[in-house]
Amino acid sequence: MCGPGLASGLRVAGTHGPQHPEGTAMPLFMDVHDLKAPVTLEEVAKAHSADLETQDRHGVHYLRYWVDEANGRIFCLVDAPDAEAATTVHREAHGLVADEVVPVAEGE
Repeated sequence: MCGPGLASGLRVAGTHGPQHPEGTAMPLFMDVHDLKAPVTLEEVAKAHSADLETQDRHGVHYLRYWVDEANGRIFCLVDAPDAEAATTVHREAHGLVADEVVPVAEGE
């Protein structure tokens, strides 16, 4: 599902590897922001940077994000102890809390 063919108009950015100790498995989540207005990749990159500065305090690791610029939709892949910890990072970093946080499993 994730990658260049995800959907027309989506752009992939912000690749970061997990920073938690090897062997420590945390749940993986995809959060979805629906801004209902266009957004630029550059605006999302700034918010993602703020997430990266905030995440360690909550044991969260934002890994990747995808942006549908024209429709104002943002998808963030994150490993976190739970959905609330992931939401807390967004809230503290920039205030743009996701509309939905879905537990996911990575396929090959």
